[in-house]
Amino acid sequence: MKQQKALLQSLAALTVVAVFFTMIFYMDNKYQTPPPYGKSGMITLTEREFERDTPVFLIDGWLLSDGRVTDKPTYIGEFSNLQRGDISVSPHGRARYQMLLRYVGAPQLVSVDFPRLAVKYEISLDGIRLDEGEGNGQITFLLTPGDHKLTVETLSEQGYYSGMYFPPALGTEETIRRMGSIQSFAYALAFLVPLSLAVFTMFLWRTGGGLSRWFGFLCCCYSVYMFRYFVYLFSMAAVQYWFLVQNVALYCLCFCVVQLTALASGSDSGRAWRRIRPALLLLPLVLLPLSLLIPFMPCAVFIHGRLTDFYYIFTFCCAAFFTLQGIMAQSRESQYTLTCCLVFGAGLFTNLIFSNRFEPIRFFWQFEWCGLLLVILFGAMMVLRSRRILRENAILTNHLEEQVKKRTEEVTQLLQERKAFFSDMAHDLKAPVFATQSFIRAIRKSGVGVDMELQGYLDQAEARQQEMARRLQGLSAINALDKIEGERVRMSLHEILSEVYDTYHGEAEVRSVHFFLESPKQEAFLMAWPEKINILFENLIYNALRATPCNGSITVSAWMKGSKIYVALKDTGCGISPEELPHIFQRFYVGENNRGTGTGLGLYIARSIMAELGGTISAQSAVGKGTEFIMEFPACP
Repeated sequence: MKQQKALLQSLAALTVVAVFFTMIFYMDNKYQTPPPYGKSGMITLTEREFERDTPVFLIDGWLLSDGRVTDKPTYIGEFSNLQRGDISVSPHGRARYQMLLRYVGAPQLVSVDFPRLAVKYEISLDGIRLDEGEGNGQITFLLTPGDHKLTVETLSEQGYYSGMYFPPALGTEETIRRMGSIQSFAYALAFLVPLSLAVFTMFLWRTGGGLSRWFGFLCCCYSVYMFRYFVYLFSMAAVQYWFLVQNVALYCLCFCVVQLTALASGSDSGRAWRRIRPALLLLPLVLLPLSLLIPFMPCAVFIHGRLTDFYYIFTFCCAAFFTLQGIMAQSRESQYTLTCCLVFGAGLFTNLIFSNRFEPIRFFWQFEWCGLLLVILFGAMMVLRSRRILRENAILTNHLEEQVKKRTEEVTQLLQERKAFFSDMAHDLKAPVFATQSFIRAIRKSGVGVDMELQGYLDQAEARQQEMARRLQGLSAINALDKIEGERVRMSLHEILSEVYDTYHGEAEVRSVHFFLESPKQEAFLMAWPEKINILFENLIYNALRATPCNGSITVSAWMKGSKIYVALKDTGCGISPEELPHIFQRFYVGENNRGTGTGLGLYIARSIMAELGGTISAQSAVGKGTEFIMEFPACP
């Protein structure tokens, strides 16, 4: 059903394009304008011809003279170069086009516009040279009753075209200016809009994949191709060689169409594309050097023209092939690629069929319209594809958020259940553990039947019991820590340190340990739970008091550095060996100096609290010289 719908829509688009091309053929075609027509080297004009909205196009009635013929009747556009179908002679050289303007009526100030003269030219009227140069030519003169001889002399040495290939337009200054303004505005839009799309697409190249890159390249190629109008209009440098740039842009545009079609159909990594791509790249590499050989090898013009037509047909067939693959694979972009392919084919074959029978008055050639439609269609495909991707990403994001929320709730429930389990386990095991300790003491005290072997078993049982009691004490401490909930509050560093000093300096004096406090020079604040801050310093200071001998010292200092708060707690105790230092923050790790007394959880809890606060804790120590713990807190305003 989707394939039939896409086919019907594409056929409708093709019908619209065919009707459109038919309309412009009859409504915007120099070769379809009303009389007068020139004949036998003369055209007769009256005042009525200058009252129309469109100029008189000097197509018929010219007399051509060159190295082989003299005053040969011809019409402008009949031949693209001076070979005139004879591929054995040079396409370049000198030529002269003459026409007699016979005017009947009142004097008129008129202009004649000579578009895209890709040769050196001289334009004369009644033997007086009025203009010369390369590119677009234009003369303005007073047309008086009688006969006036208009002469155009050309000299071409390079390039694909030679002689005068595009019909001149004769009309009042206002008519010629209006026609030129409309055409300049149309080409300016056709140049700037795709170029703007290409610049905008550059921002999507890294994230939008190959389609974005190749669409941007397609827009660039079309803009470069359309820029040729301004090259001739302003007679820019290297007019005769601009056809090379124009051809390269056109070849690249065709390649982009095939590349985009292959990408949209998902065939860009297949065997067919790997085989076709070298041919698409190789043929332009043959055509470009062949263009440079045109002045030296007369038949190069004919070969170049036929190979160029073959390349256009070949690229269309490739685009059609990948479009069919996309339809078979039910690609989401197949509807657009099919329409683009049909438009590409319509423009291509229309350009071939109406060669030398169509030249636009105000707007574009059929193939230029085709390129503009391709930019619009591929642009619409990119927009809708981006919208679809954003919509799918939004759905995935919402789904992911729901999954994260669900998993978070499950994890939170699991953690709560684990806390409850450990709390119940610690409570339930406390009684049998301490009862075991009482039984061991009772057996030792009675001494009944206690021999050496049983004494050894009792020692092992007592050691195991003490280890179990230590673990239960640690579990109780962790459970107590987990019960501290609620929002963090803004706490003053000065107040925290003052409270620490007031709480522990008395106990330090009882142990004959000097307790010093070095407050920071400036006030600082941090976000924390007051209960957990108390537990943090309690664990660190009690560890320091146990490790510090009489007349030793414990110093708490703090300072600010950037957006960080640093608090150091230094003692002059026994220190920690280098072998033990890397393990002191591990859960249930007990050093040699604390065997039988520590739970192995004090420093583990300290590190856990610092992690919750978004900070870190580290230790430096030397045996016999003491230990220093440095805590880093994020400061808050």
